[in-house]
Amino acid sequence: MIGRALWAVAPGRVEIRAEEVAAGPGAAMVETEVSGISRGTEALVLRGGVPEGERARMRCPLQAGEFPFPVKYGYAAVGRLAGGGRVFVLHPHQDRFAAPAAMAIPVPDAVPSRRAALAANMETALNVVWDAGAAPGDRIAVVGAGVVGCLVAWLCARLPGAEVTLVDLNPERAAVAAALGARFVLPGAVPQDCDVVVHASASAAGLATALAAAGDEATVVEASWYGDREVAVPLGGAFHSRRLRIVASQVGQLPPGRRGRWSHRRRLEAALGLLADPALEVLISGETRFDDLPGRYGAILDDPGTLCHLIRYR
Repeated sequence: MIGRALWAVAPGRVEIRAEEVAAGPGAAMVETEVSGISRGTEALVLRGGVPEGERARMRCPLQAGEFPFPVKYGYAAVGRLAGGGRVFVLHPHQDRFAAPAAMAIPVPDAVPSRRAALAANMETALNVVWDAGAAPGDRIAVVGAGVVGCLVAWLCARLPGAEVTLVDLNPERAAVAAALGARFVLPGAVPQDCDVVVHASASAAGLATALAAAGDEATVVEASWYGDREVAVPLGGAFHSRRLRIVASQVGQLPPGRRGRWSHRRRLEAALGLLADPALEVLISGETRFDDLPGRYGAILDDPGTLCHLIRYR
C-alpha cells in the first residue's frame, strides 16, 4: 500500500512524499482521519532550529529522517484501524501508516476525533501540572495561552477553590480563557503573590512576567522549549531574597514521584480521557485538507492566532 506524508525538506519548505506502507507482525495499519499541528515545536523544526545536542531527545516516536532536514515530523494522528475502532498514535502527518500495535491507543467513545488530536498536548499539560504541584485553593498563573498553556489552565481550573489566571499578549485569548474556566489578563495586569506559576510563552519577556507573578518561595514551572535560542533570565532584583524556584518540565519523562506507578501509556490514556469535555473545542482554531497543506503550512505556523490547527484526511 502507498501512504503520503508531509516532509520538511529545507528551512521553510515542505512537500508531500509517497512511500510504501506495510504492516508486519505486531503492527497496526491506520487510515488517518485527522492530525493536529503542534505550532510551537513544528515551527522550530521547520526553521531548522533543533540544536545538534538535542536531536536525539527531540525525535518523535515514529519520526523518519534526521534533523535538520529532510525530516518527517509530528505526533498527533487520529485514525481508524483496518478492523475498525479509532486510535491515537504519536505519528507524523501521513494519510496511511503502519505503527506498532502497542502505540495505537484506543480513543474513548466520548471523545470525537478532532479533540483526540489534542492528546499529546494534554499529556504535556498533565505532566506540567504534576511538576508544578498545584493544589486546591492555590492562586495559579499561566503565562502563555498557546495550546499547552490553555490546557494547563483548564486542568488547574478544576482544582477546588483554585484561582487560575491565563496571561497572554493577545486579548482575543480572553474568550478562550473564559470557556476554559479561567480569568484572563494582559501581562501588565498579571496577578501577584501566586503560589504556582507556569510559563508557556517561549519568550524571555514571558519568563520575566512569570517570575514577577510568583509569591515568596513559590515555584515557576518552565514549560517552554526554546530550541537553539539563548534566553535572558532576570535573576537579579528580589529573585534570591524571595527564594523563588524555577523548575523544568518536559514530557519525555514522568515526574520522579510518579515513575514507580505510571507508564507513558497510562499517562497518554489519561490524557485522552480528559478530552471528553466539549469546552476544549475552543482550542481547535482551523482545518486544512492534507492535499492543500504544503501551500499553507508555513502560514499556519506563523499565525499567532493558531491554537490547534487540524489536518483533515478523509
